[in-house]
Amino acid sequence: MRARKLTLAALALAAGLSLTACQNDDDAAGQADPSSGQSASSASSSGGGSDSGGTDEAGGKDSSAPDSGGSASGGSGSGSEAKGGKCTTDGLKVTAQNTFIDGDREGSIAVGLTNTSGADCVISGFVGVDLKTNAGTISATRKGDPGDPYTLKNGKEIDSNVSYPLNKTGGSGVTITGLVVTPPNETKSVTLDWPGESSLPAGDSGNGDQVLVGPIGSAGQGG
Repeated sequence: MRARKLTLAALALAAGLSLTACQNDDDAAGQADPSSGQSASSASSSGGGSDSGGTDEAGGKDSSAPDSGGSASGGSGSGSEAKGGKCTTDGLKVTAQNTFIDGDREGSIAVGLTNTSGADCVISGFVGVDLKTNAGTISATRKGDPGDPYTLKNGKEIDSNVSYPLNKTGGSGVTITGLVVTPPNETKSVTLDWPGESSLPAGDSGNGDQVLVGPIGSAGQGG
C-alpha cells in the first residue's frame, strides 16, 4: 500500500509540473502575439506608405506635363510678337492695274505692293511713280498725308492711287510707253507695262502736277 501511495504521489507531482509548464508556454505565446501583431502592422503600414508616396510622385510628374506644354505655347506666343523690318523692293511684288471707269473725269491706276518676303514688314509714305512717254519721263506729284507706318503682313497687298489727265483733244497726244515704280524709302525700281489709257493731252506732256500719286493705302480713296 505504501508503494502505491508513493506511485500516486509521483504521478500527481508530474501532472502538476506538466500543468505549470503548459501555463508558462501559454503566457509566453500570449506575450509574443502582441509583439508579432505590432511588427506585422508596422510592416503593413510602412508598405502602404511607400506605395502611396510612389503614386503621388508619379502623379506629380504627370501633372507637370501640361505645365511644360504651356511653357512651349508661351514661347510660341512670344515669337508671334516680333516686329518686322522695313519693306524692301526685293521683298515686294509690284503690280499695276487700270481702275478707270467710264464717266470718270480723270484716268486712274492702282499700284499694288504685295509682301513676298516671308515675314511681316513695315511700310509708309509714297511710292515713286514715273511715266515713260515718247516725250520723256513724267514724275508723279505726291498728294495727301503720308500717314503712320503700316505693318504689311506677309502675303498681303497694299495699293496706291495714281491719277492722270485723260486725252480728250482728239489728237494723238503724248503716248505713255511704260511705268516705273519705286517702293517707299527705296532706290531700286521696277518697270511695268502701263495699264491705263494710252495717252496724255499734249499740253500736259511736261507738267508732272497733272499726274498725282496718293499715299500708301490710298487706292479707292480718291488719291
